[in-house]
Amino acid sequence: MKLADLALIAARVRQLARGLLPFLRWSGRINGSTLRADLVAGLTGAAIVLPQGVAFALIAGLPPVYGLYAAMVPPVVAGLFGSSLHLVSGPTTALSIVVFSTLSPLATPGSPEYIQLALTLAFLAGLIQLGLGVARLGMLTNFVSHSVIVGFTAGAAILIVTSQLKHFFGVEIPPGESFLHTWEDFLVQLDQINWSATLVGATALLATLAVTLWRRTWPAMLIGMVLASVVAALLGPEANHIRLVGELPRELPPLSAPALTLGTFSMLSTGALAIAMLGLVEAVSIARSVALKSNQRIDSNQEFIGQGLANTIGSFFSAYPSSGSFTRSGINHAAGARTPLAALFAAGALLGILLLIAPLAAWLPIPAMAGILFLVATRLVDLHHIRTIVLASKRETAVLATTFLATLFVKLEFAIYLGVLLSLVLYLLRTSRPNITTLVPDTEDPLRVMLPVSSRPECPQLKLIRIDGSLFFGAVDHVQRALQRIRDRVPLQRHVVIIGSGINFLDVAGAEMLVQEGEAQRRIGGGLYIAKAKGEVCRMLLRGGYIERFEDSHVFSSKAAAIATLVPSLDDTTCANCQARIFRECATRPAAQEELAAPA
Repeated sequence: MKLADLALIAARVRQLARGLLPFLRWSGRINGSTLRADLVAGLTGAAIVLPQGVAFALIAGLPPVYGLYAAMVPPVVAGLFGSSLHLVSGPTTALSIVVFSTLSPLATPGSPEYIQLALTLAFLAGLIQLGLGVARLGMLTNFVSHSVIVGFTAGAAILIVTSQLKHFFGVEIPPGESFLHTWEDFLVQLDQINWSATLVGATALLATLAVTLWRRTWPAMLIGMVLASVVAALLGPEANHIRLVGELPRELPPLSAPALTLGTFSMLSTGALAIAMLGLVEAVSIARSVALKSNQRIDSNQEFIGQGLANTIGSFFSAYPSSGSFTRSGINHAAGARTPLAALFAAGALLGILLLIAPLAAWLPIPAMAGILFLVATRLVDLHHIRTIVLASKRETAVLATTFLATLFVKLEFAIYLGVLLSLVLYLLRTSRPNITTLVPDTEDPLRVMLPVSSRPECPQLKLIRIDGSLFFGAVDHVQRALQRIRDRVPLQRHVVIIGSGINFLDVAGAEMLVQEGEAQRRIGGGLYIAKAKGEVCRMLLRGGYIERFEDSHVFSSKAAAIATLVPSLDDTTCANCQARIFRECATRPAAQEELAAPA
């Protein structure tokens, strides 16, 4: 074998290895400088995720330590097998609340059965994400409207506040209650509020907010929790019935086994699909947002694979469903992270912190967690984008409002499905109604540039229209109706030229429609013509034999060629009585007798 052949084989092997092991793409960047930067970013991230992980686990209905488990193994796997240099995965607010919504009707939150279902949910969601990534379906995230995410997160914010009312105010509300029933139970217990618990929760909330505004780089949540713990200790937790988190286990994430049975899979399938899609949208959108600042290109398919592996593998290490975290990813980039090793350092640091301070968690008051989650919830409501959507589009506003209300009043996973379905319906409505514009040449322009007709005169015999959009089965009816309206008008414009520069795609239904409309125009003594069609449209007409049926002479390479061919064939009498005379070729057509008469 020649040396050149060996070099080619080696190059292909390297390319295959980089595809299967994406961390090989950035491993060459690692040096002393990047290691130091990643270590600092990792330590910062560990300090941030400690209170977040505990709080998110409470939202999900899991013991607090499971939020930390989800912040250990999944970010390492996602960092190694994703495409982003800065995305940090782990437990998130949105996924935590979907987990609770999916599982609370099936098992008691916090129970061993509930925990196993949560891990199975992560396994199933990971399999779905991995399958979509292997199938190269990363573009699916493009079909989830931004309005859906804004509406869902705003609804999730209110649900988070609702779920934490009992902890913040120290009242008893049964688990698994609906949104309205929870508020009803809370309002009838206003006279039973535990003001000591509320004081602790308010301390955590206000302290976190104050530190955030004063020193953005400080671990505000951690400081807020410490101060609230001090207040709770001074008040006396037992005497004032202030619930505490309890001591966390000082151990590595224990090995776990999801419930791999068909019955469990069937029971969790709808929730797993919702979590998989929501997690992918979160991860890819966050990765792209951070990539804009770091000038990096994101591979959506690789992110799907990374997130899928993170959830699938994480489920065997006691990790419930995870995704990209906007807070931790943004802080990771701001702290100077250079490679995904920062996520590995953060996971290692978090493990060290857990082993060192696990006993101290026994003094963390649950009302403090509730106060911090109130603050987290307020940050989820994107008032800026809500206002923009409401002002910009009625349809997008409908999608936002529907998703928001569905999040509050129906099962959470179905709220996501409903929002995505509405987004697809709006997309289909837009694509099925391509814009059809009547054009006329600007008679004051030497180049006769084509402009929308507006109040300008038209030729009474020849109509020029431009279709901006694809001619596929969904758009056929809309275009046919427009052509029928042209035939119904008086005076009758028998000749219609479709300027095809805006038609990107033509399917069989669209081609058949053009043939049928051409025959309809011929029956009234005119014709339908296509000018300036794109190559793919022309190839479709040729492959399907539509050129012969449509008549070869009715297809022109340009607008000028169509006008130059058709104007001389127009009716002489109509031309003689026409006052518009908008085409250059009109100068060669018969004019009114008074214009032709020689001066006496």
